[in-house]
Amino acid sequence: MRCGLRFPTALRETLWRKTLNDKNTQPGRQSVRPAIGSVTLCLLTTIYILLVTNQTFWTKAYGYFVAEPTAFAAFAIGISAAIMALFTFFSAKYVTKPVLIFFVLVAAVSSWFNDQFGVIIDKEMIRNAAVSTGAEAGHLITLRFATHVLLTGVLPSLVIAWVRIAHRPILKKLAYNTAVILSCLAVFVVAGTSFYKTFAGVGRAHPDLVDTLNPVMPITSAVRYAINSRKDSSIVAQPLGTDAHKVGTTDNGKPRVTIIVAGETARAQNFSLGGYGKMTNPELAKQNVVYFPKTSSCGTATATSIPCLFSVYTREQYTHLKGLETQNLLDVLTHAKVDVTWLDNDTGSYHVTDRVPYTYLPTSADPRFCKDGECLDAILVDKVDNWLDHIKGDSVLVLHQLGSHGPAYYQRYPDEFRRFTPDCRANDFGSCTPEEITNAYDNTILYTDHIVSAVIDKLKQRSNSLSGAVVYFSDHGESLGENGIYLHGTPYLIAPSEQTHVPFLVWLADDLARTGGYDMTCLAKHAADGTYSHDNIFHSVLGLMDVATKVYDPSLDVFAGCRRPPNKLAQLN
Repeated sequence: MRCGLRFPTALRETLWRKTLNDKNTQPGRQSVRPAIGSVTLCLLTTIYILLVTNQTFWTKAYGYFVAEPTAFAAFAIGISAAIMALFTFFSAKYVTKPVLIFFVLVAAVSSWFNDQFGVIIDKEMIRNAAVSTGAEAGHLITLRFATHVLLTGVLPSLVIAWVRIAHRPILKKLAYNTAVILSCLAVFVVAGTSFYKTFAGVGRAHPDLVDTLNPVMPITSAVRYAINSRKDSSIVAQPLGTDAHKVGTTDNGKPRVTIIVAGETARAQNFSLGGYGKMTNPELAKQNVVYFPKTSSCGTATATSIPCLFSVYTREQYTHLKGLETQNLLDVLTHAKVDVTWLDNDTGSYHVTDRVPYTYLPTSADPRFCKDGECLDAILVDKVDNWLDHIKGDSVLVLHQLGSHGPAYYQRYPDEFRRFTPDCRANDFGSCTPEEITNAYDNTILYTDHIVSAVIDKLKQRSNSLSGAVVYFSDHGESLGENGIYLHGTPYLIAPSEQTHVPFLVWLADDLARTGGYDMTCLAKHAADGTYSHDNIFHSVLGLMDVATKVYDPSLDVFAGCRRPPNKLAQLN
């Protein structure tokens, strides 16, 4: 039999909690975890994020307001108040710490790409990142990146997790937090209205003003991308050019074959065909190609440019939604009974190939060309012979290059094309000089020159059985440190020319030029004198394949004005 007093349950729990509190307050037994108010923690986190992870944002803002220091001070106060209001909104038990830690980690990661590469993490950049391969993403995870995230993200997060938060009773907390949020918003409004004219002028002149504000813009972009992605999954592309048919302007009995080489991250400034000081195009210079030196891209990232340039829309008309809702060039060719195939050595076709044969080559892991999930572009050339051997009629082949994709430029070319040295042999630009980075990039262009020239040679070897053409263009350009910007993906409105000025060239077999009525002297003159863009690709390929359809626009066909007699497609329209 057990003897003793038995206290009511509620009384026992009260005495137990009191005993613990007494232990924690006894000399030598105090808790080493400091207690802090939730709003105070939000304030400290706001100060930390704004000062430590927004270097690019404040540098840009100061430069834009350099002539108006008082307006800059008001801008800084207003932005700080708005961020404080946002953080305080999440000041609630069981919510504060996870949310603040999330904000700190996002800001830490984003700041690395802002500060090191000048990258703006908008919706299109999120879209591009979402379709990146593991190998592509791995090139960005360097020791310096990991160290940066550890010091600026993980360690502060551990501090936030470690401290104890002293929460007010729920009603008092609600009232206090509301007062803080309203006060911050009032400061934001007063700061904004006090210098509205200045802010409006700077905003119009510099629409990228808040694009690097961490963590607000990356999170906003990710949310917008997620919302749009859910809508995208239910979209069915509407038919386009179902009236397409071949008009047969060539009469040599040979199938017409066009090979489109869709380049990656090649910028026109580094093509010797366009006047670059280094000889980066020695092989193409001997191939009698026509080069279009003034060509602009549809976007600054693959996820935008590739679907845009294969669409019927111009850059001004194109949107991601329109690209999904409407069939593209490959579909129109298919309607005209042209065989279409896509071989991919990059990161995919972004729904362009949803209705045509498609092969993703890196999964082959061919040891002759591939390593660690990526392949040299020679794998594309290797597949061309087999494709050409099975040609039965008019055909189009798209070869999607890995090209000059950074930052691991040195992995894009074999040693025999390591002609410009010293070249950067690292993923981390911080360990290389500007000259080394440029040399490595130029070697990728040299290798692309070889790949495109090799494709031309494949068609030349079959000139007795095929009428061939090659069209090469890059999807977008690349920044190599100009104005502190690297890589690509800058919003088009503010993108530097290094990211929008792209190489574009065509090669026509002699018999195709003769029987198709192409005046090559005229074409070369038009190419040198004119201004072109990705808008021309859709209609120019239809022209090359002599496909007539109501959606064909001869004014955007680079060949239309140089065919003798005049192009039948234009007459049909």
